[in-house]
Amino acid sequence: MTLFRTGPAALVLEDGTRFTGRAYGATGTTLGEVVFATGMTGYQETLTDPSYAGQIVLQTAPHIGNTGMNAEDPESRRIWVAGYIVRDPSRVVSNWRADESLDEALEADGIVGISGIDTRAVTRHIRSAGSMRGGIFSGDAASLDPDEQLRIVREAPEMTGRNLSGEVSVTEVQVTPATGERIGNLAVLDLGVKQATILNLAERGFDVHVLPQSATIEDIRAIEPVAVFYSNGPGDPAASEGHVDLLRSVLDDRLPFFGICFGNQLLGRALGYGTYKLPFGHRGINQPVLDRETGRVEITAHNHGFAVDAPIDETSDSPHGYGRVEVSHVGLNDNVVEGLRALDIPAFSVQYHPEAAAGPHDANYLFDRFAQLVRDDLSKKAPNA
Repeated sequence: MTLFRTGPAALVLEDGTRFTGRAYGATGTTLGEVVFATGMTGYQETLTDPSYAGQIVLQTAPHIGNTGMNAEDPESRRIWVAGYIVRDPSRVVSNWRADESLDEALEADGIVGISGIDTRAVTRHIRSAGSMRGGIFSGDAASLDPDEQLRIVREAPEMTGRNLSGEVSVTEVQVTPATGERIGNLAVLDLGVKQATILNLAERGFDVHVLPQSATIEDIRAIEPVAVFYSNGPGDPAASEGHVDLLRSVLDDRLPFFGICFGNQLLGRALGYGTYKLPFGHRGINQPVLDRETGRVEITAHNHGFAVDAPIDETSDSPHGYGRVEVSHVGLNDNVVEGLRALDIPAFSVQYHPEAAAGPHDANYLFDRFAQLVRDDLSKKAPNA
């Protein structure tokens, strides 16, 4: 079956908006939050990013699939998106590294997609109305009555209030030895961690212990870590209070902490700030962020639909008693909090993805900043310090 002989498919949004196209990848029904990603490259890294669990991802770039899929670039063990929307699938794969085509990979992992629709129209609609639940219907499901399809979409769970960490996390501890000059054991709470993150941490000298999201403070202390790291991941941070409580125990132990994306939101809540849902979120590899310490503008990779509610223009006191906190990074498109730094304890976080396997690499220095923070902390704790 070729891309130009696939059966009909429909994308149905919860407000009743409907788009018809052709089936792409697996056929059937899939439901999720419809979001758009603005990267022109790196679709394999996007698809295999666990942060996208529960989301139907639309690529704003019109031509997708040119370079196929390979065994070297996945960010995790499978494709995680709930569904996939593209305008013009590539007719051929034209890269020497490719092992299979994109549609073959989608079909193998059971990912229902749709092609041949006006993705710009969908994007503009979401930008105006906000991210919303949607469904892709293909195969036998494409012939369902449109009212029935809409009913199915409206009965799907909303992203707000969902805890998805358990669906994407490892179930057993996995260890990646340090490849740089060794600093010590690092406890990584897997909320949807990406392989590039693990490799970056190992290169900085950490023996990376990836722990299941169900880990306790006793599990963390058992590996005698020099620091703790919270990964990116899907879901609503307000639905992850167990991970917030665990992080407060980490902060109480005065262990250095670094969090990215979901980890940034959880640090915000651990410090005592709130979180809220963005209208349509930040997704893609071209988001401008200001580092307020250096004044440098970084082009960064994002995938988040929630943000921290903290004072941007002034240093504030942690409502939970962890001292002074400043917003270290700010998104230049909408003034959203993109990073936090605690001034009285060794903890900081950013909302974006400094590992950015598909690029850009402007923010990769944050791994060096974390390694130096841990070295400084160890130096202070040394007997002769």
